[in-house]
Amino acid sequence: MSARTELAFDPWDAAFLADPYPAYAELRERGRVLEYAPTGQWLVPRHADVSALLRDRRLGRTYQHRFTHEEFGRPAPAPEHEPFHTLNDHGMLDLEPPDHTRIRRLVSKAFTPRTVEGLRPYVERLAGELVDRLVRRGGGDLLADVAEPLPVAVIAEMLGVPEADRAPLRPWSADICGMYELNPSQEAADKAVRASVEFSDYLRELIAQRRKEPGDDLISGLIAAHDEGDRLTEQEMISTCVLLLNAGHEATVNATVNGWYALFRNPGQLAILRGDHSLVPAAIEELMRYDTPLQLFERWVLDDIEIDGVVVPRGAELALLFGSANHDPAVFSDPERLDLTRGDNPHISFSAGIHYCIGAPLARIELAASMRALLERAPTLRLAAEPRRKPNFVIRGLEGLSVEIA
Repeated sequence: MSARTELAFDPWDAAFLADPYPAYAELRERGRVLEYAPTGQWLVPRHADVSALLRDRRLGRTYQHRFTHEEFGRPAPAPEHEPFHTLNDHGMLDLEPPDHTRIRRLVSKAFTPRTVEGLRPYVERLAGELVDRLVRRGGGDLLADVAEPLPVAVIAEMLGVPEADRAPLRPWSADICGMYELNPSQEAADKAVRASVEFSDYLRELIAQRRKEPGDDLISGLIAAHDEGDRLTEQEMISTCVLLLNAGHEATVNATVNGWYALFRNPGQLAILRGDHSLVPAAIEELMRYDTPLQLFERWVLDDIEIDGVVVPRGAELALLFGSANHDPAVFSDPERLDLTRGDNPHISFSAGIHYCIGAPLARIELAASMRALLERAPTLRLAAEPRRKPNFVIRGLEGLSVEIA
């Protein structure tokens, strides 16, 4: 890669983090796959390639189903990070068939269209209550007051986590997700390990409790399925619950605040939405495209592949740039413009292939519920102060979003 490209794509630079999309445009012009030395990855910036590679079985979220670390030319994780890797490596997002297939089949039973649709009244009621509280106070932090508590409560309710136990869930999740950033610091690793231990210990106790006293929740359902012959180890059960909690709210939280910040910066589009609430479903898709909550998804190269004449060898890691793919002019007309009436919108914010987000339908219900509640109950909502971006690249979000009722 040339120095020019490296300077444009700098995931630790504050200016890049504030607006990575111009750098993505340069990457797309430079080629279909670009080696990036600072992270030891190959960047894939174009929509067609990202979409195809998400479905390519020559790639994997893990390689350990086929190779040892040594055979794959990769160092084993540091022993002191073992609790994080044990937790992470047994979740279905980081597994490949047949283990991925087995676990996803079991979890899918909790995410059938009928089950998810059955959650709609609860989601809408909770969204209304959260927004009403915000309105009574005349404003507040949209992140802490609405965006976070809604999806955390919903997934905790599904899992069967008692309300009194929910306070640590979001901090645990945030600390664990710190390890998904590029080249995480020692401090981030220490936090992730500590959170992994505490979260796992809590779930182990909760699972033991549900074995004695089953309820109408996902953990009880996984236990029952295990007893009926669909085997899940206890570690797989713990890792699955953590994954559902983390993935079940991180994207929704960040899509909510990224989306509203984009609306405040595009007042014409916000006015159109306020004038026609039937645009909410299309608005959600466009806002997830416009400022993508998950900017990058990594895949290991299990067998040599060729992209545009470039051979990417086995053992390499591909960085599929979702944020760039969602701004590819080959797919989206005028991609840098927020257009809530955009018709054809094949964004890949929920991934694709066997790792397509199992909770996407629920996320859409949550996003629609909070957006409608804010449009209907806080029609004069406005930005109270410029927000600060989180110093993260992979998971893109804000530190907070201060709003007020005009």
